[in-house]
Amino acid sequence: MTLTGNSTLQEVALAVGVHLASCRIRAVLTGGACVAIHTGTSRSKGADFVLQSNVSQRALDDALRELGFVRKGAEYVHPEIPFSIEFPPGPLSIGDDLAIVPADLSAGTLTALGLSATDSCRDRLAAFYHWNDRQALALALEIARLRPVDLDLIRDWSSREGKTAECGEFLRKAGARTPPARRRASARSQPAKRRRRQ
Repeated sequence: MTLTGNSTLQEVALAVGVHLASCRIRAVLTGGACVAIHTGTSRSKGADFVLQSNVSQRALDDALRELGFVRKGAEYVHPEIPFSIEFPPGPLSIGDDLAIVPADLSAGTLTALGLSATDSCRDRLAAFYHWNDRQALALALEIARLRPVDLDLIRDWSSREGKTAECGEFLRKAGARTPPARRRASARSQPAKRRRRQ
């Protein structure tokens, strides 16, 4: 895919992920770009990837240069695209949880590794829990409204993070925003599963 000034954050993030994979660089998309893919809206100015393979700075520079990105400090910028690319230090984690399994994220014909809807929701909740970021809470709720997420997993993880009260606020608001049809479906499946979320 050719990136232009009209490319969306979702397209840029996935195109970069696909290209890195073609260069044998394993990188997992995280942060606001994942939220954009899961919700269809963008409030982020860039895409963050966590590297999961050993790669030299030169190899990373060369790979991104093929897409027109040039490294400036800690980020990669493109002369025509308003979104930057960054590689925050690993390991891939959400709070104290290191057992993160990347998911295949897709938009159009592009598919790349990133956080699942549940993990993207947890990622936003972590910002709410630890920095009282209310916008992050709103984004977590938006993901939960638009995508299936494992609320029991989120509840258990939040307890381990010592954030039961904050999780309670999220769960109350998520329940209030859940469409009636979805609540009924969840209620029907509850006895069989009794389980998850971000």
